[in-house]
Amino acid sequence: MFDRFADVYYLWLLLLIPIFLLLYWKRRDRKGATLKFSSLAILKQIQTPFWLRHLPFLLRCLVLGLLIVVLARPQSSAVQEEILSEGIDIVLALDLSSSMLSEDIKPNRIEAAKTVARNFIQGRHNDRIGMVVFAGQGFTQCPLTLDYSVLAELLDELNVGMIDDGTAIGMGLATAVKRLSRSETASKVIVLVTDGRNNAGEIDPVTATDLAVSHEIRVYTIGVGSHGSAPYPVNDPLLGRRYVQVAVDIDEDTLKRIADTTGGQYFRATDRESLESIYAEIDSLEKTEIEMKQYTRYGELFARPLGLASLILLIEAGLSFTVLRKIP
Repeated sequence: MFDRFADVYYLWLLLLIPIFLLLYWKRRDRKGATLKFSSLAILKQIQTPFWLRHLPFLLRCLVLGLLIVVLARPQSSAVQEEILSEGIDIVLALDLSSSMLSEDIKPNRIEAAKTVARNFIQGRHNDRIGMVVFAGQGFTQCPLTLDYSVLAELLDELNVGMIDDGTAIGMGLATAVKRLSRSETASKVIVLVTDGRNNAGEIDPVTATDLAVSHEIRVYTIGVGSHGSAPYPVNDPLLGRRYVQVAVDIDEDTLKRIADTTGGQYFRATDRESLESIYAEIDSLEKTEIEMKQYTRYGELFARPLGLASLILLIEAGLSFTVLRKIP
Protein backbone atom coordinates (compact mmCIF):
# COMPACT_ATOMS: atom_id res chain seq x y z
CA MET A 1 0.00 0.00 0.00
CA PHE A 2 2.83 2.38 0.93
CA ASP A 3 6.34 2.32 -0.52
CA ARG A 4 7.92 4.10 2.43
CA PHE A 5 7.38 6.37 5.47
CA ALA A 6 9.14 9.74 5.38
CA ASP A 7 9.17 10.08 9.22
CA VAL A 8 9.29 6.43 10.18
CA TYR A 9 10.28 7.10 13.81
CA TYR A 10 6.68 8.16 14.59
CA LEU A 11 5.68 4.52 14.15
CA TRP A 12 7.23 3.79 17.53
CA LEU A 13 4.13 5.46 18.99
CA LEU A 14 2.13 2.42 17.88
CA LEU A 15 3.55 0.67 20.95
CA LEU A 16 1.22 2.85 23.06
CA ILE A 17 -1.86 1.06 21.70
CA PRO A 18 -1.17 -2.32 23.40
CA ILE A 19 -0.50 -0.39 26.65
CA PHE A 20 -3.86 1.38 26.40
CA LEU A 21 -5.57 -1.95 25.71
CA LEU A 22 -3.95 -3.49 28.78
CA LEU A 23 -5.00 -0.55 31.01
CA TYR A 24 -8.51 -0.68 29.64
CA TRP A 25 -8.72 -4.41 30.33
CA LYS A 26 -7.68 -3.90 33.95
CA ARG A 27 -10.13 -1.04 34.49
CA ARG A 28 -13.12 -3.06 33.35
CA ASP A 29 -12.96 -5.20 36.55
CA ARG A 30 -13.32 -2.21 38.80
CA LYS A 31 -16.76 -1.84 40.36
CA GLY A 32 -18.61 1.34 39.64
CA ALA A 33 -21.77 2.81 41.16
CA THR A 34 -24.68 0.44 41.76
CA LEU A 35 -28.42 0.84 41.49
CA LYS A 36 -30.94 -1.35 43.21
CA PHE A 37 -33.91 -2.67 41.23
CA SER A 38 -36.79 -4.78 42.42
CA SER A 39 -36.49 -6.92 39.28
CA LEU A 40 -33.70 -7.38 36.64
CA ALA A 41 -35.88 -9.08 34.05
CA ILE A 42 -36.38 -5.98 31.91
CA LEU A 43 -32.65 -5.09 32.10
CA LYS A 44 -31.67 -8.51 30.78
CA GLN A 45 -33.85 -7.92 27.72
CA ILE A 46 -32.02 -4.69 26.82
CA GLN A 47 -28.53 -5.85 27.81
CA THR A 48 -25.87 -4.77 25.26
CA PRO A 49 -23.69 -7.58 23.81
CA PHE A 50 -20.20 -7.85 25.32
CA TRP A 51 -18.28 -7.00 22.11
CA LEU A 52 -20.51 -4.04 21.32
CA ARG A 53 -19.91 -2.45 24.73
CA HIS A 54 -16.16 -2.32 24.05
CA LEU A 55 -16.41 -1.34 20.38
CA PRO A 56 -16.06 2.46 20.95
CA PHE A 57 -12.76 2.02 22.76
CA LEU A 58 -11.45 -0.32 20.06
CA LEU A 59 -12.47 2.20 17.41
CA ARG A 60 -10.61 4.97 19.28
CA CYS A 61 -7.49 2.79 19.35
CA LEU A 62 -7.82 2.22 15.62
CA VAL A 63 -8.18 5.98 15.05
CA LEU A 64 -5.07 6.59 17.16
CA GLY A 65 -3.12 4.06 15.10
CA LEU A 66 -4.20 5.69 11.85
CA LEU A 67 -3.24 9.16 13.13
CA ILE A 68 0.22 7.83 14.04
CA VAL A 69 0.52 6.50 10.49
CA VAL A 70 -0.43 9.96 9.20
CA LEU A 71 2.35 11.52 11.31
CA ALA A 72 4.83 9.04 9.79
CA ARG A 73 3.92 10.43 6.32
CA PRO A 74 3.28 7.40 4.11
CA GLN A 75 4.50 7.90 0.54
CA SER A 76 4.39 6.21 -2.81
CA SER A 77 7.42 6.18 -5.09
CA ALA A 78 7.65 6.56 -8.85
CA VAL A 79 10.95 5.79 -10.55
CA GLN A 80 11.79 7.82 -13.62
CA GLU A 81 14.72 7.19 -15.95
CA GLU A 82 16.51 9.77 -18.02
CA ILE A 83 18.49 8.33 -20.90
CA LEU A 84 21.39 10.39 -22.16
CA SER A 85 22.83 8.97 -25.37
CA GLU A 86 25.96 10.01 -27.20
CA GLY A 87 25.03 9.23 -30.79
CA ILE A 88 27.34 8.44 -33.68
CA ASP A 89 27.28 10.33 -36.97
CA ILE A 90 27.53 7.90 -39.87
CA VAL A 91 27.72 8.54 -43.60
CA LEU A 92 27.19 5.72 -46.10
CA ALA A 93 29.17 6.27 -49.33
CA LEU A 94 27.87 3.97 -52.10
CA ASP A 95 29.41 3.34 -55.49
CA LEU A 96 26.93 3.79 -58.38
CA SER A 97 29.30 3.01 -61.23
CA SER A 98 28.02 0.74 -64.03
CA SER A 99 30.08 -2.20 -62.79
CA MET A 100 27.81 -2.34 -59.73
CA LEU A 101 25.25 -4.03 -62.03
CA SER A 102 27.41 -7.18 -62.11
CA GLU A 103 25.50 -10.19 -60.86
CA ASP A 104 28.14 -12.16 -58.98
CA ILE A 105 26.21 -11.00 -55.88
CA LYS A 106 22.47 -11.62 -56.30
CA PRO A 107 20.42 -9.97 -57.63
CA ASN A 108 23.31 -7.62 -58.43
CA ARG A 109 25.91 -5.71 -56.48
CA ILE A 110 24.03 -2.43 -56.13
CA GLU A 111 20.69 -3.99 -55.11
CA ALA A 112 22.41 -6.24 -52.57
CA ALA A 113 24.32 -3.25 -51.20
CA LYS A 114 21.08 -1.22 -50.93
CA THR A 115 19.21 -4.00 -49.12
CA VAL A 116 21.97 -4.63 -46.59
CA ALA A 117 22.45 -0.88 -46.04
CA ARG A 118 18.71 -0.52 -45.39
CA ASN A 119 18.85 -3.24 -42.72
CA PHE A 120 21.86 -1.51 -41.17
CA ILE A 121 19.98 1.81 -41.01
CA GLN A 122 16.93 0.21 -39.41
CA GLY A 123 19.09 -1.36 -36.72
CA ARG A 124 20.59 1.92 -35.52
CA HIS A 125 19.12 4.11 -32.77
CA ASN A 126 19.92 7.70 -31.76
CA ASP A 127 22.52 7.98 -34.56
CA ARG A 128 22.39 10.54 -37.33
CA ILE A 129 22.96 8.85 -40.68
CA GLY A 130 23.62 10.45 -44.05
CA MET A 131 24.26 9.10 -47.53
CA VAL A 132 26.69 9.99 -50.30
CA VAL A 133 26.79 8.37 -53.74
CA PHE A 134 29.54 8.49 -56.33
CA ALA A 135 30.41 7.33 -59.80
CA GLY A 136 32.24 9.79 -62.09
CA GLN A 137 31.55 12.43 -59.40
CA GLY A 138 30.29 12.40 -55.84
CA PHE A 139 27.26 14.11 -54.34
CA THR A 140 25.12 14.02 -51.23
CA GLN A 141 21.95 11.96 -51.54
CA CYS A 142 20.85 12.65 -47.94
CA PRO A 143 22.39 14.89 -45.24
CA LEU A 144 22.76 13.62 -41.68
CA THR A 145 19.32 12.83 -40.28
CA LEU A 146 17.47 10.91 -37.61
CA ASP A 147 14.52 10.36 -39.96
CA TYR A 148 15.41 6.84 -41.03
CA SER A 149 12.22 6.43 -43.09
CA VAL A 150 13.20 9.32 -45.37
CA LEU A 151 16.72 7.95 -45.63
CA ALA A 152 15.34 4.52 -46.63
CA GLU A 153 13.16 6.12 -49.33
CA LEU A 154 16.14 7.98 -50.78
CA LEU A 155 18.15 4.76 -50.68
CA ASP A 156 15.44 3.00 -52.72
CA GLU A 157 15.65 5.73 -55.38
CA LEU A 158 19.32 5.02 -56.13
CA ASN A 159 20.02 3.61 -59.58
CA VAL A 160 23.10 3.07 -61.67
CA GLY A 161 23.24 5.73 -64.38
CA MET A 162 21.97 8.66 -62.31
CA ILE A 163 25.58 9.97 -62.28
CA ASP A 164 28.08 10.04 -65.14
CA ASP A 165 29.93 6.75 -65.15
CA GLY A 166 33.30 6.22 -63.51
CA THR A 167 34.65 5.35 -60.07
CA ALA A 168 35.63 8.52 -58.20
CA ILE A 169 36.48 6.95 -54.84
CA GLY A 170 38.38 10.08 -53.75
CA MET A 171 35.44 12.34 -54.58
CA GLY A 172 33.00 10.03 -52.81
CA LEU A 173 35.15 9.95 -49.69
CA ALA A 174 35.79 13.70 -49.74
CA THR A 175 32.06 14.43 -50.09
CA ALA A 176 31.33 12.16 -47.12
CA VAL A 177 34.03 13.92 -45.08
CA LYS A 178 32.43 17.26 -45.91
CA ARG A 179 29.10 16.00 -44.55
CA LEU A 180 30.83 15.17 -41.24
CA SER A 181 33.21 18.11 -41.06
CA ARG A 182 30.86 20.20 -38.87
CA SER A 183 29.72 17.34 -36.69
CA GLU A 184 30.32 17.86 -32.97
CA THR A 185 29.83 14.22 -31.95
CA ALA A 186 32.74 12.34 -30.46
CA SER A 187 32.42 9.49 -32.97
CA LYS A 188 32.26 10.06 -36.75
CA VAL A 189 32.20 7.17 -39.19
CA ILE A 190 32.13 6.64 -42.96
CA VAL A 191 31.20 3.30 -44.53
CA LEU A 192 32.48 3.32 -48.11
CA VAL A 193 31.30 0.63 -50.54
CA THR A 194 32.89 0.19 -53.97
CA ASP A 195 33.70 -2.51 -56.51
CA GLY A 196 36.53 -0.84 -58.43
CA ARG A 197 39.49 1.48 -58.37
CA ASN A 198 39.69 5.26 -58.55
CA ASN A 199 39.63 6.43 -62.19
CA ALA A 200 37.73 9.74 -62.07
CA GLY A 201 37.22 12.91 -60.04
CA GLU A 202 39.36 15.87 -59.06
CA ILE A 203 40.32 14.52 -55.61
CA ASP A 204 42.39 11.36 -55.28
CA PRO A 205 41.82 8.82 -52.44
CA VAL A 206 45.04 9.78 -50.61
CA THR A 207 44.01 13.43 -50.33
CA ALA A 208 40.50 12.44 -49.24
CA THR A 209 41.99 10.13 -46.62
CA ASP A 210 44.07 12.98 -45.22
CA LEU A 211 40.89 15.05 -44.96
CA ALA A 212 39.22 12.27 -42.99
CA VAL A 213 42.18 12.05 -40.61
CA SER A 214 42.17 15.81 -40.04
CA HIS A 215 38.52 15.61 -38.94
CA GLU A 216 39.09 12.46 -36.83
CA ILE A 217 36.77 10.34 -38.97
CA ARG A 218 37.04 6.55 -39.08
CA VAL A 219 36.48 4.98 -42.48
CA TYR A 220 35.33 1.39 -42.98
CA THR A 221 35.89 0.31 -46.58
CA ILE A 222 34.09 -2.57 -48.26
CA GLY A 223 35.22 -4.09 -51.56
CA VAL A 224 32.22 -5.70 -53.27
CA GLY A 225 32.75 -8.47 -55.83
CA SER A 226 33.81 -12.08 -56.25
CA HIS A 227 37.28 -13.16 -57.32
CA GLY A 228 38.19 -13.56 -60.98
CA SER A 229 35.37 -12.47 -63.28
CA ALA A 230 31.69 -11.67 -62.89
CA PRO A 231 28.64 -11.79 -65.20
CA TYR A 232 27.68 -8.31 -66.43
CA PRO A 233 24.39 -7.67 -68.27
CA VAL A 234 24.53 -6.05 -71.70
CA ASN A 235 21.48 -4.88 -73.64
CA ASP A 236 22.25 -5.66 -77.28
CA PRO A 237 19.90 -3.91 -79.77
CA LEU A 238 19.94 -7.01 -81.97
CA LEU A 239 20.33 -9.95 -79.61
CA GLY A 240 18.59 -8.45 -76.59
CA ARG A 241 19.84 -8.87 -73.06
CA ARG A 242 22.93 -11.03 -72.70
CA TYR A 243 25.80 -11.46 -70.26
CA VAL A 244 29.50 -10.98 -70.67
CA GLN A 245 32.24 -11.85 -68.22
CA VAL A 246 34.13 -8.85 -66.89
CA ALA A 247 37.20 -8.92 -64.66
CA VAL A 248 36.74 -8.05 -61.01
CA ASP A 249 39.11 -5.17 -60.40
CA ILE A 250 38.96 -3.94 -56.78
CA ASP A 251 41.81 -1.72 -55.62
CA GLU A 252 42.18 -3.49 -52.27
CA ASP A 253 45.51 -1.85 -51.50
CA THR A 254 43.97 1.63 -51.63
CA LEU A 255 40.91 0.56 -49.64
CA LYS A 256 43.10 -1.03 -46.97
CA ARG A 257 45.27 2.10 -46.79
CA ILE A 258 42.20 4.32 -46.34
CA ALA A 259 40.88 2.11 -43.53
CA ASP A 260 44.21 1.66 -41.75
CA THR A 261 45.11 5.35 -41.91
CA THR A 262 41.80 6.48 -40.43
CA GLY A 263 41.54 3.77 -37.76
CA GLY A 264 38.83 1.79 -39.53
CA GLN A 265 38.88 -1.64 -41.17
CA TYR A 266 38.77 -3.07 -44.68
CA PHE A 267 36.37 -5.86 -45.60
CA ARG A 268 35.88 -7.93 -48.75
CA ALA A 269 32.33 -8.99 -49.63
CA THR A 270 32.22 -11.79 -52.19
CA ASP A 271 28.55 -12.67 -51.72
CA ARG A 272 25.33 -11.43 -50.07
CA GLU A 273 25.98 -13.32 -46.82
CA SER A 274 29.47 -11.90 -46.36
CA LEU A 275 28.16 -8.39 -47.07
CA GLU A 276 25.52 -8.82 -44.35
CA SER A 277 28.09 -10.12 -41.86
CA ILE A 278 30.37 -7.15 -42.62
CA TYR A 279 27.63 -4.64 -41.84
CA ALA A 280 26.79 -6.61 -38.69
CA GLU A 281 30.43 -6.39 -37.58
CA ILE A 282 30.57 -2.66 -38.26
CA ASP A 283 27.32 -2.32 -36.29
CA SER A 284 28.91 -4.10 -33.33
CA LEU A 285 32.11 -2.03 -33.54
CA GLU A 286 30.28 1.31 -33.61
CA LYS A 287 27.96 1.21 -30.60
CA THR A 288 26.19 4.27 -29.26
CA GLU A 289 27.17 5.10 -25.67
CA ILE A 290 24.09 5.36 -23.46
CA GLU A 291 24.14 6.84 -19.96
CA MET A 292 21.09 6.29 -17.80
CA LYS A 293 20.14 8.42 -14.79
CA GLN A 294 17.45 7.30 -12.41
CA TYR A 295 15.22 9.58 -10.35
CA THR A 296 12.67 8.66 -7.69
CA ARG A 297 9.68 10.87 -7.00
CA TYR A 298 7.56 10.42 -3.88
CA GLY A 299 3.88 11.22 -3.52
CA GLU A 300 2.23 11.89 -0.17
CA LEU A 301 -0.46 9.36 0.81
CA PHE A 302 -1.38 10.62 4.30
CA ALA A 303 -4.84 11.63 3.07
CA ARG A 304 -5.94 7.99 2.91
CA PRO A 305 -5.35 7.01 6.55
CA LEU A 306 -6.49 10.48 7.67
CA GLY A 307 -9.78 10.12 5.83
CA LEU A 308 -10.28 6.61 7.20
CA ALA A 309 -9.55 7.83 10.74
CA SER A 310 -12.11 10.63 10.36
CA LEU A 311 -14.74 8.16 9.15
CA ILE A 312 -14.12 5.77 12.04
CA LEU A 313 -14.23 8.67 14.51
CA LEU A 314 -17.64 9.69 13.17
CA ILE A 315 -18.89 6.10 13.50
CA GLU A 316 -17.58 5.90 17.07
CA ALA A 317 -19.25 9.21 17.97
CA GLY A 318 -22.51 8.09 16.40
CA LEU A 319 -22.50 4.84 18.39
CA SER A 320 -21.58 6.61 21.65
CA PHE A 321 -24.48 9.08 21.35
CA THR A 322 -27.08 6.54 20.20
CA VAL A 323 -27.20 2.80 20.87
CA LEU A 324 -24.17 2.82 23.20
CA ARG A 325 -25.05 5.98 25.08
CA LYS A 326 -24.22 5.74 28.78
CA ILE A 327 -26.91 6.56 31.32
CA PRO A 328 -25.62 8.67 34.25
